[in-house]
This record gives sequence, structure tokens and C-alpha cells, in this order.
Amino acid sequence: MSVFSTIDLHGHTVESARRLLTDTLRTLPPDTRELEVIHGYHQGTAIREMIRKFRHPRIERKILSMNQGSTIFELKTKK
Repeated sequence: MSVFSTIDLHGHTVESARRLLTDTLRTLPPDTRELEVIHGYHQGTAIREMIRKFRHPRIERKILSMNQGSTIFELKTKK
């Protein structure tokens, strides 16, 4: 089963976005395979750059979307 989730980081600072993203990845259901991270780009690129450098053991790979305001994380399933 492929489970998809989304998180919207609009309105966050880089640090609060990092904390929210870390907490989200830690608490996602184990069968979640993709997380779309909406970070925007019209109000600056600081969060987008943090997302693209962000590392977490659950992230298998990052997919740069055709939409410049989002990045997709392909996730490892928890065992």
C-alpha cells in the first residue's frame, strides 16, 4: 500500500520548519512512502534550501518537483 502525506511549511521560520519536519517524520505511520513538503518560493528560498539539504534516516531520496514550491521525500518504510 502506498501512503502519501503532505506538510505545509508556509509561515514558518527555518528553525520552526526544521522542528516540525523532524517531528512529522518521526510520527508518520510506518507505511507512509511519500511526504510532499510544501515550502513555497515566492517569499524567499531559505526554507527550500534547508529542505534540500535536510537529512533524516527515514528519507530514501528527494524528488525535486516541477512545482518550485514543493519537494517530495520518498520514505523508507519502518519495520
